Amino acid sequence: MFSRGKRNPRQAKVLNASILRTTFERRAVLIGTVQGGIGVLLAVRMGYLAIAENEKYRLESESNRVNLTLIPPRRGWILDRNGAPLASNRADFRVDIIPERLTDPETTIDRIGVLLSLEPSRIADIKDKVAESRGFQPIEVASGLNYDQFAALSVRLPDLPGVVPQRGFSRFYPTASSVGHLIGYVGPASAEEFEEDPNPLLITPGYKIGKDGLEKQFEKELRGIPGARRVEVTARGRIVRDLETREDIQGDPVRLTIDGPLQDYAARRIGLESGSVVVMDCRTGDLMCMASMPSFDPNSFSDGIGSVEYAMLRDDERVPLRNKVLKGLYPPGSTVKPMVSMALMEQGVDPNETVFCGGGLRVGNRVFGCWNRRGHGAVDMAKGIYQSCDVYFYAMAQRVGMDPIAAMARRCGMGQEFPLPVISQFYGTVPDPAWKMNKWGREWQAFDTVNATIGQGYMLSSPLQLAVMASRLATGRHVMPRLTLGTKPQGFDKIDFPSEQVEYVRQAMSDVVNGPGTAGRARLPVDGTLMAGKTGTAQVVSLSISNGRTGPWKYRDHGLFIFFAPYDNPRYAGAVVIEHGGGSGAAYPIARDVMTFMFDPAKGMEALSALEKQWGGTAQQRLDMRYAAYAAERGAQVQRPPRRDEEIFDRVEAEARLAAEQSQAIASDVVTPRPIANPSGTPPVSPPGEAASSPAPTPAPAPEPAPASASMPDGSATQ
Repeated sequence: MFSRGKRNPRQAKVLNASILRTTFERRAVLIGTVQGGIGVLLAVRMGYLAIAENEKYRLESESNRVNLTLIPPRRGWILDRNGAPLASNRADFRVDIIPERLTDPETTIDRIGVLLSLEPSRIADIKDKVAESRGFQPIEVASGLNYDQFAALSVRLPDLPGVVPQRGFSRFYPTASSVGHLIGYVGPASAEEFEEDPNPLLITPGYKIGKDGLEKQFEKELRGIPGARRVEVTARGRIVRDLETREDIQGDPVRLTIDGPLQDYAARRIGLESGSVVVMDCRTGDLMCMASMPSFDPNSFSDGIGSVEYAMLRDDERVPLRNKVLKGLYPPGSTVKPMVSMALMEQGVDPNETVFCGGGLRVGNRVFGCWNRRGHGAVDMAKGIYQSCDVYFYAMAQRVGMDPIAAMARRCGMGQEFPLPVISQFYGTVPDPAWKMNKWGREWQAFDTVNATIGQGYMLSSPLQLAVMASRLATGRHVMPRLTLGTKPQGFDKIDFPSEQVEYVRQAMSDVVNGPGTAGRARLPVDGTLMAGKTGTAQVVSLSISNGRTGPWKYRDHGLFIFFAPYDNPRYAGAVVIEHGGGSGAAYPIARDVMTFMFDPAKGMEALSALEKQWGGTAQQRLDMRYAAYAAERGAQVQRPPRRDEEIFDRVEAEARLAAEQSQAIASDVVTPRPIANPSGTPPVSPPGEAASSPAPTPAPAPEPAPASASMPDGSATQ
């Protein structure tokens, strides 16, 4: 009984109405606070969306009702010195496709091909591009369509999603292949280019950017400002009405120093050969002509080159994709002898001092021959130039050494890079003892001086550098080339050579053409106008492989010629380089006709027309015929072109560097000059007008051009 009366230490809670009321009120306040906080947050968020984000959501709402599309701007024109277009725009109908919008790419492309009558190879190219491209990047299907084709495609758009037909402007190059290397071309932006510049304009259907040449260099000036078009659409994207259109602003024009007719003439005059022609204005430094042939049609690249045409260009051993003016490097041959003469006079050599030429000169334990195996007898400096006597320069170069000659070569523009608006340029090699030690780790030898003195060995130059050298020799001033009229002429306040030395070399170079020299057939058929020049032949392989005139094309000697006219008051100067032409006889007739065109256009065109009849048409006509034959023979069984244009450029540049090294492979050999016919006789004087119609040596069709005529007076067959 005692234990039953014991109490539990934990007393039970006492609940009453007051306690319950207090607990309820506390919970109600807590829940109300939370609900109020949530309400405040919702109100703040709604206010933020309605006020701060009003513009954003209004635009998104508007975009569901209105579509805004960019209108590609028209590119600025590229004009020649007279205001004639080298690159312009023409209105056309075009069709693009956007891969990510295609529901059935194969079927859609096949239907387009039927509607537009596309060639099977073109259809295959489009399918390949769609398979490899990024979905957002538009791909050009066709341009230059007529209205019926455009209308036939437009009415079927509901069944062709991803197809974008439009009216616009396409790039057009009136002289086509004549300006291919100089102007370049345009094309759609690549994925890499869009990543570098994520501008929506770059992926706008129909918009193209500069890919090469001046088109790429002046992209910023030529681009222009895009226009815009606003249209009201339904939920399914159907256009209801136009709302507003802002016109595009065309890009700025670029005015070049190039003379359009001369550029076209020079390119056509190169004919079936592979080479380049550069002409400068001696008074301003204006580059009036930078022709490189064979070339490509930039209209084809701008439209999207097909696999067949690309394969034709890639497989051509004359490398039509290489700009030979800027990226062709060649041993300059005997064209350096006037420059070497300037170096000799600067070192105190009397130009009247003679050297006996008996057909060769022993240097150390080697005998270096002259091209004239019988010898020239007593030779002074002038005769050394106009008869291109190698022994004279062998002897004098040994006296003064290589360093003064190398320094003079650089003053004349060799081994230099010029401030021109071009993507890149090769600057060649002017060798000297320090260069050889740094490059090869070997001492300079006497035979190195001998080879370099006649423009062989390690010496390399571009046609542009040779033209600059000719200009500086002709004027005695530090002429700098310029390519745009907006660039101020440079260098004319600097005198490179004393006037008496300039006059001496001018006269000797005039005798090369107009006296007892090596290029009598280069005389101008223009009354009162005399052209001066210097021939050169550059060996690329040793005599054990080829005699330089016959055999495989790639083993034949290069032909070179530098010139200026009129000789007594030079206005124009330039250079012609013919790759593997078999000697300078392939080069100086071209210079003759180009200068004839400058002073008498009618007579120049008469000569060219006669030649083109033999060759089978103009350069562009021959290119078109060659493509037709190539396509018929090979069809679609060719490799596709690289996906990126940059791959083409990289390959072409690498091959150009390898080609330049070919001649340096014989730098340590004894260069045996090639003998030439009628070495000392004065070429017969042609009746007035006859020289213009006498055809230059006509090469055979590719790939094996015929050798130059053995009876043609050749220039300095040594180099």
